Amino acid sequence: MSTAAIITAAGRGTRAGGDLPKQWRLLGGRSVLARAVAAFDFCDRIVVVLHPDDMGRGLQEFGGRVTLVAGGDSRAESVRNALESLDGAGISHVLIHDGARPLVDRALIDRVLAALHAGAPAAAPALPVTDALWRGADGLVAGTADRTGLWRAQTPQGFAHDAILAAHRDHPGGAADDVEVARAAGLPVTIVAGSETNLKITWAEDFSRATKLLGDAMDVRCGNGFDVHAFCAGDHVTLCGVRVPHDRGLLGHSDADVGMHALTDAIYGALAEGDIGRHFPPSDPQWKGAASEIFLDHAVKLAAERGYRVTAADVTLICERPKIGPHAVAMQAELSRIMGLEAGRVSVKATTSEQLGFTGRGEGIAALATVTLVAP
Repeated sequence: MSTAAIITAAGRGTRAGGDLPKQWRLLGGRSVLARAVAAFDFCDRIVVVLHPDDMGRGLQEFGGRVTLVAGGDSRAESVRNALESLDGAGISHVLIHDGARPLVDRALIDRVLAALHAGAPAAAPALPVTDALWRGADGLVAGTADRTGLWRAQTPQGFAHDAILAAHRDHPGGAADDVEVARAAGLPVTIVAGSETNLKITWAEDFSRATKLLGDAMDVRCGNGFDVHAFCAGDHVTLCGVRVPHDRGLLGHSDADVGMHALTDAIYGALAEGDIGRHFPPSDPQWKGAASEIFLDHAVKLAAERGYRVTAADVTLICERPKIGPHAVAMQAELSRIMGLEAGRVSVKATTSEQLGFTGRGEGIAALATVTLVAP
């Protein structure tokens, strides 16, 4: 069974207030949408549906890690656009999720997938209605309603791809959600247990609720890395992945990228996984002259395997020469590319040691790095 996740985020979310649509507002240091997308990292494909005006922001946030599709004038049209983009891609099932539900957990998703694995053409999470229901008019209670058999619908809603695509193609529009579209096409929909924490952010106060729930579950780790390399004969140094012309080189078993080494060690440190030497021993000849991008990429992937995401990185290069300022933006861009992190979460800066010590005497370069990892 090959599965794609479709995350709908083409709305404007004005009821939640704020200067940005709710899906782009930060929640615990990450956008609401980024949190929703991250929950489906295990899927074979992820399609994010955005308002056409948000495509640039989507590229900055997600790069090439997801497929971006322009939304339509309605949610149903947006979902259909995403389903059409998967037609012929070998996807057997889809999970359609609201980008305004950032706290969905893997256990809930697995319940939907289990129903699909068992042969259900459609499955969706829901919670039974337990509160009394009133009808109101002019600010007064006008009557009561029977809550028997009523459920509060949630997402992700899962379907066989071909079946839900056909259902959307035939539907006249105006459906409340994809379950309504499926039922209109005659597809039976299995109900699985939802979760009270799988809230949909609609109003401004929902951000406070989500922040509290996130605070109860968030695991934050910090790590520091420090590295030193001496100068040697050469005509350039490689710092944070950028070749910088210089009248000396840096001595090391690999490319001696002192900045990237410190950053990599910071990630390993946050994971309690030792340092670069543990994972890439200098005694191993295969790492002779290796690009330090290999080390940093390994550390980031190791963090992801452990359920963590790098949310911020800060590198300080300590040297008298070469001058770092003219190259800092390029270094920032290179580190953000390797880590899959937006540039605004990566800092590269430099300082001198006021001509004190080995860096002050121009004998080498030192680097200090700090990172923050967050799970979920």
